[in-house]
Amino acid sequence: MARVAFRSSDVDLMARMMRAEAEGEGKQGMLYVGNVIVNRAVADCLDFKSIRTINQVIYQVQGGNYSFEAVQKGNVFYQRARDFERRLARLNLNYWREHPGKYALWYFNPYAPCPPTWYGQPFAGQFKLHCFYEPKAGTCDSVYMG
Repeated sequence: MARVAFRSSDVDLMARMMRAEAEGEGKQGMLYVGNVIVNRAVADCLDFKSIRTINQVIYQVQGGNYSFEAVQKGNVFYQRARDFERRLARLNLNYWREHPGKYALWYFNPYAPCPPTWYGQPFAGQFKLHCFYEPKAGTCDSVYMG
């Protein structure tokens, strides 16, 4: 059973985001970004209480900006999804989860060492240039179950 309900348009949208955010980090990096996308759709907590679809995750606005930088700036995001990224997106949507993105709700590229916390959330791990952060214990149990 899929981790979150999805249509083929969601697969394409997610594939485009995974590529735009992490193409330079290869298959594994794109899968970790996919973990964050799906985790946000299943998380019933924090900034993601009313977010339930892939479309809502990708186009979420926080503080006047899109949550994912690629939506605003990403010429790659606005290109067509490729079969390779679609396959990766389907893996994430259906079941694939691994550390450090397994339970992560946030990631970023700090251009420096990963800080131990980011907006008060603990560091989960790093893959290449991206730092991943999970919710603090007890603040978002749904991400650990979904």
